Amino acid sequence: MKKHNFSAGPCILPEEVFKEASKAVINFENSNLSILEISHRSQPFIDVMEKTTSLVKDLLCIPNNYSVLFLQGGASLQFLMLANNFINKNKKCTYLDTGTWASKAIKEAKLFGEVITIASSKDKNYNYIPKSYNIPSDSDYFHCTSNNTIYGTQMKNFPYSPTNMICDMSSDIFSRKIDVSKFDLIYAGAQKNLGPAGATLVIINNDIIKEAKHNIPSMLDYKTHIEKSSMFNTPPVFSIYVSMLNLKWLKNKGGVKWIEEKNKEKANLLYKTIDESNLFYGIAEKEDRSIMNATFTINKKNLEEKFYNMCVKAGINGIRGHRSVGGFRASMYNAMPLESVKTLVEVMGEIERKA
Repeated sequence: MKKHNFSAGPCILPEEVFKEASKAVINFENSNLSILEISHRSQPFIDVMEKTTSLVKDLLCIPNNYSVLFLQGGASLQFLMLANNFINKNKKCTYLDTGTWASKAIKEAKLFGEVITIASSKDKNYNYIPKSYNIPSDSDYFHCTSNNTIYGTQMKNFPYSPTNMICDMSSDIFSRKIDVSKFDLIYAGAQKNLGPAGATLVIINNDIIKEAKHNIPSMLDYKTHIEKSSMFNTPPVFSIYVSMLNLKWLKNKGGVKWIEEKNKEKANLLYKTIDESNLFYGIAEKEDRSIMNATFTINKKNLEEKFYNMCVKAGINGIRGHRSVGGFRASMYNAMPLESVKTLVEVMGEIERKA
């Protein structure tokens, strides 16, 4: 039976990427060595790192004055790393609170200075994106989260920031076109649209490095990693390699513009089904719905378990909602084929006809 993987992360990747990666686990580029055991100082892996970095720059049209890094520790380490580096001159920073990961970032930033939570959607369990707020120019930076995996909301537009603009794009990077020049630092864990867990992508404007604090521990200093081309310590070799394969797949298919159209097609099909249903209803506000993570529930609670079991029978995996939201969540990352969304929609229609 074909599996339809709607997991929020670690998540689906293209089948051809899995196949290519599996070959490299046994024999990487006919070296008779596994990708899991090659030296990160060897020329073959240096080539992988350079190719992966080049693909990121190409696919996102990154300006020349930006550095691309592959670090470790996930977005969670970036929460404190960016605060440690950039809460500096004004001793305060500004955050938009749109969900669990934003609130975790706020918690870490408070260790380094004053945090202004400029707006929050916590009052409605994060089911919308706040719109009306003004970013103070005297804060060291403004931080937002572009897509909220748990709650199914997404920033459709980004505000103008009079100060450094920082964004956590862990769950929607490479899914839609963005203007990188509007941001001073973008970070993203790999395990959604980039590759397997282990690597963290950081895109940073070199100009703000001059504003970073002095006397930062080496491992937490962006300057260290820029100077060492992401190889200050042993990098997550396999995660970076698979990320390279995945980015090559994306580029060969048509790039970010192409995948954005495909992602909208998938999301529109599912949301149309939800909106036309008398049994299912969406959780996130319509204008803020994520094209990556659709959250929805069923208005007859006694049918929840039946619907879940029907999904399992149809080969649908990872459809349960996060415990803080309940209901169901369909994560439709780049590699999710339209066929899988159609299968989910068919199951939704089937249970509604029987209800």
